[in-house]
Amino acid sequence: MRLHIFTLFPEMFQGPFSASIIKRAQEKGVVSIDLVNIRDFATDRHKTVDDYPFGGGPGMVMKPEPIFAAVERTLASLRENSKHLRQKTVLLTPQGKRLDQKVAQDMASLTDLLLICGHYEGVDERVRKHLVEEEISIGDYVLSGGELASMVVADAVIRLIPGVLGDQASAQDDSYADGLLQFPQYTRPQEFRGWQVPEVLMSGHHAEVARWRRQQSLLRTMQRRPDLLGSAAITPEERKWLEEMIDVEGIGRR
Repeated sequence: MRLHIFTLFPEMFQGPFSASIIKRAQEKGVVSIDLVNIRDFATDRHKTVDDYPFGGGPGMVMKPEPIFAAVERTLASLRENSKHLRQKTVLLTPQGKRLDQKVAQDMASLTDLLLICGHYEGVDERVRKHLVEEEISIGDYVLSGGELASMVVADAVIRLIPGVLGDQASAQDDSYADGLLQFPQYTRPQEFRGWQVPEVLMSGHHAEVARWRRQQSLLRTMQRRPDLLGSAAITPEERKWLEEMIDVEGIGRR
């Protein structure tokens, strides 16, 4: 995948993109990241990228010309050099569709993901209407700009690309991967301050371990995010078992 990020502050990405999984993904050649400074596409001598909003009001609005020029140059280059493109241009904005695992999975199948980072009071509406294909939000709150949000999107998407993680099953076991929260995880030591690892995890019985983990995912989801159960893929037997567990003291009532 090629990731193209359009920003006024490319220096913000140096730390997050120079460590851990994203760094290794780039070193493997599985992912390339292109940081495009929108200011480079401003045409006046002051490199102006924002202006006062028509109609008045506080703050500044990002101008459309530099954003269009930056994105369109990248798109033209991609179309010239790539025969099989699957690309999408996304604006990071609190008004967008909420990022979730399904959205991340869909974006991970692209060849090119273009992320536009808004700033100030936002971007000129013509960018929304005529340049971007999707608007994404990472939550119901407002950040100073789209840079941090784009880092979250990048991390969520990149880890799903085959070849990025050492064991791709790690992504398949993540919370939300199958519509449920992840089961509890344990590692050595087997006993810590009197707290033991569940015996089933020490049994070596793979079918029983899988069954326990599935049940724990169901229970944890019921306890913490019951809203997810309505759309999760749950068998009739599992749903019956889950309903029985609601009547067990202390289970599903917290």
